[in-house]
Amino acid sequence: MIAPPPHQSHDKQNGHSLLKNLQEGPIMPEPQSYGAKGALSSDTLTFPEALTFAMQDEYLAQARYDDILNTFGSIRTFERIKQAEQRHINALLTLFNRYQVPVPENDAAAYVTTPGSVKDAYAAGVQGEIDNIAMYEKFLMYELPVDARVVFTQLRNASLNHLAAFEQGVTR
Repeated sequence: MIAPPPHQSHDKQNGHSLLKNLQEGPIMPEPQSYGAKGALSSDTLTFPEALTFAMQDEYLAQARYDDILNTFGSIRTFERIKQAEQRHINALLTLFNRYQVPVPENDAAAYVTTPGSVKDAYAAGVQGEIDNIAMYEKFLMYELPVDARVVFTQLRNASLNHLAAFEQGVTR
């Protein structure tokens, strides 16, 4: 059993702690509570839940871009960002392993809908990144282990770059 790091404390605004229940088991998502949307709709979050929602959202982005590439062929922006999503997954895996949190199954393809056009694909990318950024912003409001704060900050910042790329695609 893993004890939370000694700097455990509560979110100043909400009184919630992401560090409680670090040893909880896997979270089985409901379709309406998957990835960023699930994290954003949750009133309280444990650290394992935050990690799980983050991983689900990175899986979801990768599945979305796989679907777009399979549907519309090679599009450099989607190819490049899909590769970045794998790096995001790898960064999160480090946290899952360090804190002995079970890694969620990658069932993200079940939550992907195929856009009708390339422009719609860029718009879906914009919305996905907006949700992803909001999710990481929410997590960063909590007290977190230092390494998790660094990873969540880096992933949020990468999503800001992805958002800009997708916004450019929408205006083409």
